[in-house]
Amino acid sequence: MKVKVLQGFSVVFILLLILGFGKNEDVPLSEQTKECLECHRSVTPGIVADWEASLHSRTTPTLANLKPELQRRISSGNISGMYSGVAVGCYECHSLNAENHKDNFEHFGQRINVVVSPNDCATCHETEVKEYQHSKKGYALDILRKNPIYSLMVGTYTDIKMLDKNNKLQSRISERSKNQSCYACHGTEVTVSGMKKTETDLGEIEVPVLKNWPNMGVGRINPDGSRGACTSCHPRHNFSIEIARKPSTCGQCHLEPDVPAYNVYKESKHGTIYENFESKMNFSNVPWVAGKDFTAPTCAACHNSLITDGENNLIAQRTHDFGSRLWVRIFGLPFAHSQPKTPKTFEIINADKQPLPVTFSNIPAKDFLIDEKETAVRKNIMGKVCKSCHGTSWVNSHLENLDSAVAITNQMTKTATELMTQAWEKELENPENPFDEPIEQEWVKSWLLYSNSIRYAAAMSGPDYAGFKNGWYDLSNCIHQMYYEVNKEK
Repeated sequence: MKVKVLQGFSVVFILLLILGFGKNEDVPLSEQTKECLECHRSVTPGIVADWEASLHSRTTPTLANLKPELQRRISSGNISGMYSGVAVGCYECHSLNAENHKDNFEHFGQRINVVVSPNDCATCHETEVKEYQHSKKGYALDILRKNPIYSLMVGTYTDIKMLDKNNKLQSRISERSKNQSCYACHGTEVTVSGMKKTETDLGEIEVPVLKNWPNMGVGRINPDGSRGACTSCHPRHNFSIEIARKPSTCGQCHLEPDVPAYNVYKESKHGTIYENFESKMNFSNVPWVAGKDFTAPTCAACHNSLITDGENNLIAQRTHDFGSRLWVRIFGLPFAHSQPKTPKTFEIINADKQPLPVTFSNIPAKDFLIDEKETAVRKNIMGKVCKSCHGTSWVNSHLENLDSAVAITNQMTKTATELMTQAWEKELENPENPFDEPIEQEWVKSWLLYSNSIRYAAAMSGPDYAGFKNGWYDLSNCIHQMYYEVNKEK
């Protein structure tokens, strides 16, 4: 019965397209959006062109909901009110939930929000927003600023350094340097501090004053209090699924030296195939068909896309919790460890009362981390994606290699941590800040750069990043240097 209903929906949808509702110029627009376009075609023509090329401009939520379940990109069910029969245009996105938006202002007779937030996108994409906001990406800003150890590390490396009159090195907090580096990827908190008048091509207008804006960080806190930025992966105003599926989008943040996923991917066999066959791949099809739409997986294929085989059999369900298929957290301070149960990793407390998933002697905070049963579930999900192209024995051996890389790099990090502890015990350095002195900085490199690189290389088959590009060569030299500094005679 369900199949017949879905087929019926397909017929209705096709008929509507035949009648002309699939063309941009024939999709009904709201009067408010028409007014927006009238001005913005001359004021910001690039934005209008992006929107006109988007799927939002070519369909309505009502039509989108008629698609068969696997092809549907909308998850909020039937949507009534102003959305039911018009395209998703300027006004439909920028006027939502005005009572919650501190950035709402009067703009040529309409109440408009400057920032379109995930809570606004949830009007049509409810499931995706819920998944995203319950992910580590959704909490990326708080993971840095609410964890005192991470916050100390960020400050140590982004504060402005100056010499005082006695030639002593002093530091001054710089919010701008944080926003342009760590918080550019993790997100800022966008707040409103009043209104200002500004000159435009249309004359003087009054607009909200936004602090820590612009920003597209994944864990951005928006003026309506919501977390995240859908535009991190789906750039406005096209909101393209094609862009979100391409590795270069993830490569905006996930690149060497600390998180070299994109670099490793480009070096890997997958990356080589992708580079040669990208022009032949279909990045817009939903669901994404393994072997037909793509011949080499991208980041999205492995981590979040809805994947099927050629017979529409489900391989992996769509998710916007990008850690839900992962069982090991490659990045760790200082050790790789099992994935946390909660995206609020700043709430984790280990046996040494530190806000970290493991102690400096690598004792995991097990109450906060997934167990072996959940690990097996996640390995199975990822394994199904791998097995759409690879044999079972190949996949199993590959995952064993990753587990081995995690274990041996953790052992190297343990050695580096023991050497740093010896430096503290010998009063060669001060443990008050474990990030600012020479031996401590070598310790940071051992896990933040080199061990990370080796693990990413093992996970994605990029051998040089396990060897000479921030890999074993540098990790071994780093530990030798620490050993020399700790044990040299004064």
